[in-house]
Amino acid sequence: MDRAERDQLVARYKAGHQAVVAALEGLSEADLDAREALGEWSPRQIAHHLADSEMTSAMRLRLLIAEDRPAIVGYDQRRFVERLSFDRPITHSLEAFRFARATTAEILDRLDEDDWQREGTHSESGRYAVEDWLRIYAAHAHDHADQIRRAVAAER
Repeated sequence: MDRAERDQLVARYKAGHQAVVAALEGLSEADLDAREALGEWSPRQIAHHLADSEMTSAMRLRLLIAEDRPAIVGYDQRRFVERLSFDRPITHSLEAFRFARATTAEILDRLDEDDWQREGTHSESGRYAVEDWLRIYAAHAHDHADQIRRAVAAER
């Protein structure tokens, strides 16, 4: 990955929280529980998932930078959503998502070329490098913002 692509992905990562907030703006409590289709996540579940995922991803990046060839452990995100989402308000999850992303963005801005080449091993996908992490999480919030919009549109 060259510097221009990396910079573009970092910018996209930084804009992810705002993309989700924009997708959630003006939604009613009923909208928060809308689903695009049977078995798909609701906007409420997505908000809680993003908090869980972002806190997990923040630690993954830190492990990749601070440790030599760390083991990155996968988790069952569907199980987290099923067991932890319920009908909780989304405010605190959105804040956890925002702050985990903001502190991680500060780290991304300070990585040198050697840091970008660091890697570990993911329990589900094998080799897992800092650049792999960036590709995944630069898109993650935007993909879920689109999912929120589709869920609400399907219910209206």
